Order: sequence, then structure tokens, then C-alpha cells
Amino acid sequence: MGRVRFLSFPPASRLILLAAMVLFFPVPGSAADLGSPERPLRMMFVPSGDSQVILKGGEEIAQQLARLTGLHLQTTVATGYAAMIEAMGAGKVDVAWLPTFSYVLAHEKYGVELLLIVMRFGSPFYRGQIMVRADSGIKTLDDLKGKTFAFGDPASTSSHLYPKTLLLARGYDPEHFFSKTLFAGSHNAVILSLLKGQVDGGAAYDDARAAVAKNFPDVFDKVKVIAYTANIPNDTVSVRGDLDPGLKARIKEGLLALSKLPDGALQLKKIYGISGLADLDALFDPVREASRLLKIDSAHPPE
Repeated sequence: MGRVRFLSFPPASRLILLAAMVLFFPVPGSAADLGSPERPLRMMFVPSGDSQVILKGGEEIAQQLARLTGLHLQTTVATGYAAMIEAMGAGKVDVAWLPTFSYVLAHEKYGVELLLIVMRFGSPFYRGQIMVRADSGIKTLDDLKGKTFAFGDPASTSSHLYPKTLLLARGYDPEHFFSKTLFAGSHNAVILSLLKGQVDGGAAYDDARAAVAKNFPDVFDKVKVIAYTANIPNDTVSVRGDLDPGLKARIKEGLLALSKLPDGALQLKKIYGISGLADLDALFDPVREASRLLKIDSAHPPE
């Protein structure tokens, strides 16, 4: 067996060789920073409406966020609400536009954190609604007995959980009250099921009819609302709990800035009917304004 020969280099050449090795063979652990073009943040949207519209709008939001914050994001639309929660739990999603109940589940199960709350028409709350075809002769919830009914997604607050709670509170057990129930998959799908006469009644957010009005302008004439749920906290922008605090702050500030730009506000309205985004602390602004108008000093609170 021949001898192993080690090459010898002069000191200057050794430095050049070392620099080349570092360049072409990076040290383990020196991966690109999260939020860089090589390693973009992963942002996921819920499929509550037309997935293609949501995906396109999400991509435009990501592009605007990149300009505002320097952070690069890769956007996707989840296949379902439950899949979105599990993706966050597995660390495959960094930022998610989670509906109310999905956020609660994700927070309890995986420590997902609320970043911002969605505002619609200046309010952090919304409602679910129960609808029927206008020509069905159905006028009250009691008239739905023995009929077919469509909910949205099993994990949807406004198209399943709250409407079902409303029915139960009125003494109607959906398991026996309806002749058949089904999950249409999204709010839009519930509306379309009603328009096509596939079901007698359905549940969605207030007012989901507007989302399909462009293609079905007579939807407000053909589908009517017969009941509303209690107020529901609006959906959220949430992040996985172990995301770097600095990144959370940049994303939050970037989204707030985006919501105030004409183009950004338009995209938020297009994908989810959002009129603005707010920090939870902003919910106390009306109280602060009342305090200011009443000239109440924190040092001298009212008796």
C-alpha cells in the first residue's frame, strides 16, 4: 500500500483555500435567515371562499409586505380548517389567517399566538346567519324541520359551530331536526348549494352572499336570511408561538401599515371582506375616547 501524501501550501495560499472552503462549503447552522428569499416565511390562508381569489390576493399581500418589511413570504391556501391547524402545529406554517374557533384550537393545542384581529365595518365582531331560498316558503327556524341543511366547514365558527349552537339553544337538535345535513366545505359553497336548490337551508357568515354576487347578482333576491347567531369575535392573523419575537413585531407592523395603504386595503377586502386590522389593545380605544371626553383622570377615577 502506498503512502498517503499531504499537500503543503504556503501561508498565503492556505488563507485563500480556507476562504474558498467557507464559501463553497458553509458551516452547518449558517442557513439563510427566516424571511430571506432563500428561506421565506410561510403564510397560509383559510379556504373560506374562492381559493384562487384568496391565493392571488394572498400573493399580492406577501409582495406588499416584502416591500414594507423586507421580509419574503411564501403563500398557500389550506385544504381545510383542520389541516391549517395541524400545519402550524408541525411548524410548516409561520403566519396563518385563522378563523376564530381555529385560532382557539390552535392556541390550546400548539401555543399559536394571536398577532392581529380582523376588523369589518369598524367592528371586531361579526355574526353567522341561517339562510333559505326565498321561494321555499320557509320563514322561521321551526319551518326547517325535516328539511336538508348545509353547514360550511366542521371547524368554521360562523358556518357551523355558532349556527348549530343557535339551533340547540332554540331546542332543535340538528342530528334529528333535519332530514339530512352536509358540509359544503366553504361559505361560498353553502350559498351556491342554496342557489342550485341542492339544500333547503344553510349557514354562513353575515353576509356571505356578497362574495358570490358578482357572478350571481340575483343572490340577494333568491336567498334570504331567517336568523342570526350571537356576536362572534372576528378571525385573526396568528403566528406560531416559537417564531422569533423580532419577526413577529416586523410582520405585525408591516400588516398594520399595509392595511392603511389603498392597495393593501383593497386586497384585504377582496380576499376576506376585511376593512382593517387591529391590535387587541385597539379594542379599548372607544373606552379611552370616552374617558377623554368625560375628562376622567386615571389618578382620580369615578366613584
